[in-house]
Amino acid sequence: MTVDVESLKERMVAHLHALQDEICGALERLDGRARFREDLWQRPGGGGGRSRVMEEGAVLEKGGVSTSVVFGELEEAFAGKLQGEGRTFWAGGLSLVLHPRNPHVPTVHANYRFIQQGPKAWFGGGADLTPYYLVDEDAEHFHRVHKEVCDRHDPAYYARFKPACDTYFYLRHREEARGVGGIFFENMGGDLEREFAFVLDASKAFLPAYLPIAERRKDTPYTEAQRVWQELRRGRYVEFNLVWDRGTLFGLETKGRTESILMSLPPQVRWRYDHHPEPGSEEARLVEVLRQPRAWAGV
Repeated sequence: MTVDVESLKERMVAHLHALQDEICGALERLDGRARFREDLWQRPGGGGGRSRVMEEGAVLEKGGVSTSVVFGELEEAFAGKLQGEGRTFWAGGLSLVLHPRNPHVPTVHANYRFIQQGPKAWFGGGADLTPYYLVDEDAEHFHRVHKEVCDRHDPAYYARFKPACDTYFYLRHREEARGVGGIFFENMGGDLEREFAFVLDASKAFLPAYLPIAERRKDTPYTEAQRVWQELRRGRYVEFNLVWDRGTLFGLETKGRTESILMSLPPQVRWRYDHHPEPGSEEARLVEVLRQPRAWAGV
């Protein structure tokens, strides 16, 4: 059966724009104070995007939800690092990162994309949770929602995509995960129409996976010391995004809009030399789990 890639592109873009509207609306209701600022931008060489950023909210200290559709020619050296063929490319995606104010509310990231390089096309993406204070109930909920989506499409998906997430969002220089994971998939290798149906379902699962956690934790009292710990852990987030993240590299290498690419960085962050949490503390418990990933949904 021949896949109509052009039709998939059109349907993916329409879904991404509708999803951006839905997520931004839900996050504005969650926050109750701040609103998203929208920037429309054009990429030299082809395409552009719609970036939305919220800052200084009651719940979200900073949040970005952006869509982009870019195309053109890749630099030859970079083209060889991707999974397709040749230098011509097309990429459409939605990427979001939310940095809450309260350290008891986890940071969260999600990305859903469709890429064509030469004659080859593939889907990628996923969602992952980065808590500062580990609540098992929250991690289990986030994973359970994504496992249910995976199971509806292929019972083998979650067993593939959960470990892939743990492996990808890993700071090798720290020997610890960025957070408690979720799912991550790239070029699933099957029928594109079937995979598109999964991506639609998985991307719609973001809000039910994350919003109940944020609602439960957003009014939890916190201390200045807990806020400092949050900013120290945000330092790890910055390290991953600038050193290891392939999405950041793809955006920069394809000459995307720098402000939109780096919207994922937190507003306030700190580093302390050779910092270690107090043994037996909640902070230390988090680090222990980040060094030994758990099976949050039974896998």
